[in-house]
Amino acid sequence: MGDSQAMICHDAAMQRLEYPRLKGLLAGQTQSEPGRLLAEQLSPLSDQADIETALTEVDEAVLWLNDGQMPSLGGCWDLRGVLGLVKAEGSLVATEDLLKVSQSLRVMEDCRFWFKAQSQKLFLSTLALEIKPLTELQRRLRDSIGSRGELLDSASFVLGDLRYQIRQTRSRIKQQLDQLLTGDHSAGLFQERLITIRNNRYVVPLKSDCRGQLKGFVQDESASGQTLYLEPSQVLEGNNRLQQLAREEQREERRILLELAGLVRRDTAVLQTNQQALARIDLRFAAGRLSRHYQGCRPELVSDSIVELKQARHPLLMEVEGRFDLAAAVEIDVLLGAECRALVISGPNTGGKSVALKTLGLLLLMVRSGLHIPCHPDSRLHLYQRLYVDIGDEQSISQNLSTFSGHLLKMRDILEQADSETLVLLDEAGTGTDPAEGAALVQAVLDQLCRQGAKTLLTTHLGQLKHFAHGQPAIENAAVEFDPETLAPTYRLRYGIPGASSALTTAKRLGLPQHVLQRAIQYLGQEEHDHSALLSKLNSRQQELDQELALARRLKVEADSAQQLRKQQLQQLKEKKREILARATRQADDLIAATESRMKILRKRKPGSVSPQQAIDEKQQLSAARDELSPFKPQPKRSGVVPVKLAVGELVLISALRVEAQVERMQGTKIDLLVGGKRMRQPLEALEQFSPRRFVTISNDGGHVSRKMVDRQIGTQIKLIGQRVDEALAQLGRFIDDATLNNLQQVEIIHGSGEGILRRAVREYLAGEAGVTAFYAAPIAQGGDNITIVELRE
Repeated sequence: MGDSQAMICHDAAMQRLEYPRLKGLLAGQTQSEPGRLLAEQLSPLSDQADIETALTEVDEAVLWLNDGQMPSLGGCWDLRGVLGLVKAEGSLVATEDLLKVSQSLRVMEDCRFWFKAQSQKLFLSTLALEIKPLTELQRRLRDSIGSRGELLDSASFVLGDLRYQIRQTRSRIKQQLDQLLTGDHSAGLFQERLITIRNNRYVVPLKSDCRGQLKGFVQDESASGQTLYLEPSQVLEGNNRLQQLAREEQREERRILLELAGLVRRDTAVLQTNQQALARIDLRFAAGRLSRHYQGCRPELVSDSIVELKQARHPLLMEVEGRFDLAAAVEIDVLLGAECRALVISGPNTGGKSVALKTLGLLLLMVRSGLHIPCHPDSRLHLYQRLYVDIGDEQSISQNLSTFSGHLLKMRDILEQADSETLVLLDEAGTGTDPAEGAALVQAVLDQLCRQGAKTLLTTHLGQLKHFAHGQPAIENAAVEFDPETLAPTYRLRYGIPGASSALTTAKRLGLPQHVLQRAIQYLGQEEHDHSALLSKLNSRQQELDQELALARRLKVEADSAQQLRKQQLQQLKEKKREILARATRQADDLIAATESRMKILRKRKPGSVSPQQAIDEKQQLSAARDELSPFKPQPKRSGVVPVKLAVGELVLISALRVEAQVERMQGTKIDLLVGGKRMRQPLEALEQFSPRRFVTISNDGGHVSRKMVDRQIGTQIKLIGQRVDEALAQLGRFIDDATLNNLQQVEIIHGSGEGILRRAVREYLAGEAGVTAFYAAPIAQGGDNITIVELRE
């Protein structure tokens, strides 16, 4: 057991939680031998920073897998054995082992290249970029070792030349022996036309009774003595040469293998680092694939002592014959809030109490090992530093321990070590002895664990423990749920009330005889039977209420969604309406602008080219178009309210012009106003009343009305000749405002000709004025381009 395991959980407890089986499933998802070995050696991590890093790397792997991307890591071998062989100077390494090094280097380089090509620089990318390619070693191995583990001719020039000479020498020997076997004078000397090898020398099968008829050396004979394997004298020199070349080849092969072993020895540290990085990457992608199989996620890790696993499932229950079936494991909520020190789960046998216990224990080990867990993403979990598990029979014949004694020894060890960073899982607490005494002892242990700050989850059938939990504020009851109609367990947990053991109900469901059940009820006593029935009824009622609450919540969510959808649709309709109105307004503006341009062109024509009636018709069409557009134009924002009651001498604001006016007379909804010394009539809705209301002041000399208003004599002409552009435009603006207030319909602007700078500036200014309906050059007789005639809105 590693140090990290010793701090968290003992081997025996991990065995009971089936942690080794989980590691086997993880190892089955790896691609490389180093990754598989790392998965098989997986253990919980002690440092939270390491856990966070591991979980982040699994998150990244899942993202890539969801996008259909992953590096190819297959073909990488565990090189620790090879690296151990080359430690000693002068040690040889088999070509098969060198082939494993070569193949592993290629996989490592491909892995590094794959991550380098990714745009995202994440944890796994940083890890992969630490892999060093070892280009020289990889090239030498590639040139020296073949795909079947053979030493290639290209390993060295000397080796290639020696092998060429061996092939040539062997070919000459075979040609000489073929000529001997097929020759007319010697064909009858041989048992068969066959060239074979004896004592590493080429020979032919000579008949024993032909001994002496052919010169040579007998290298061997058959078991029957009928055949002599003769090395003819013609090939004696060739065989000797072949033996010499073979010895030189062996020496060269040994030299090459020693050289390659030296290169591997030189790069041992880098190879070890590369293998560790690739194994870790393989492990994270294997964890990502496993997470996708059981739809795992990363829970929120919190500093408070909280267990809030929502819709959690036992991962091993989903694994059926090598495949994952999500429906094979029921979702449960395992909840121990900050104020809850212990949770007592009760209910019938086969109802899922022990599964809930094991689910919590295994999921904690998984998170501490850097693995995703099958639960809702909103789940929260504290990383407890120690996990104690008391599940199953602790009986030991060799140590002369009974079941109850084994549990007591485990309780003693737990009490010695438990603190606020401890999670304790107790299955069937208090069994193995008298129920009353066992329950009292468990109550004391549970009370002490709460005092020491530990978090405890226990299962029980003892009614005394259920009552104890109900009376303690830091201890909560929970019951395993069952279907009230079929009496079958649903394996979910219901919080707040204890569960009935329902032994008789379970016995009935499993088919025990009815008369036996009736007798058991008699032995049980009516009071106990009624108590059990009451608990069953409470659980059933709680289940109905929970279902109704879930239905109400779902309906509320659906109603909220529907309301939100309606709001979105209404907003979309409003935006569509505004878009359509804006488009229609733009089109109308474009039409009016085109018409105004046409009218300007027409006005520039020589007198007599356009009839007066035609000019009047065009102007009427333009006015009609403006009238049709006016409802779609955005109305000016009001800063005041429409007057309801006005008085003579009251000051009001004309909304369209944004100027003050004095009320002189009221005729129904038509108001006569005094503006700048001129009179004008406006409808009531075109005015804004000040708040508080304002009136003109009356002087003491004769009762004359006076106000701060300058009366200016307004003419129909303005001269701007010789002025700078900025001064001329300022004066022109005041002139246009005064002309509008005095209801003038046409004015003249005398700007002269010169270089045309002032004329262009004046006409650009007039083009942007809302009160100007048209402007054009005066007729030649009246001044031509020296004067611009302006028509104002009525």
